[in-house]
Amino acid sequence: MLINYTNKELDLCARLMRAEALAEGDLGMLMVGNVIVNRAIANCLDFKNIRSITDVIYQNPGGFTGIKSPLFTSSATNKEKSLAERVLRGEYYYPATNALWFYAPKKGEECKGLWFGQRNAGRYKSHCFYEPDPGVCEQLY
Repeated sequence: MLINYTNKELDLCARLMRAEALAEGDLGMLMVGNVIVNRAIANCLDFKNIRSITDVIYQNPGGFTGIKSPLFTSSATNKEKSLAERVLRGEYYYPATNALWFYAPKKGEECKGLWFGQRNAGRYKSHCFYEPDPGVCEQLY
């Protein structure tokens, strides 16, 4: 297991993955899950003293906009929980492997090279993923 979590946190993670990336399919939701887990294990930058899945999901400021979505408010399905469990146990998917941030640019736009001072790790469908340089967040590398 990569990180300790409760059943409630498994549900929270699954619901946020759905709210942020349902249109991206299973792989897109798994990548969002990677970012959630990375934020919990990276004791650096905006994520110092953010140690649990609950801390990550409800971080304010700097948290996820998906918590305001109706997709976040209903219980996760068994399939969504299964996806969340995979990332919580340590499965990683490029380009989200070391990513702490992601965003969706406007339709037809490329990913910015830097976003909040972090470098672009790559794109999957409509999400651009950003990671700190190696050595900045040792826990991620």
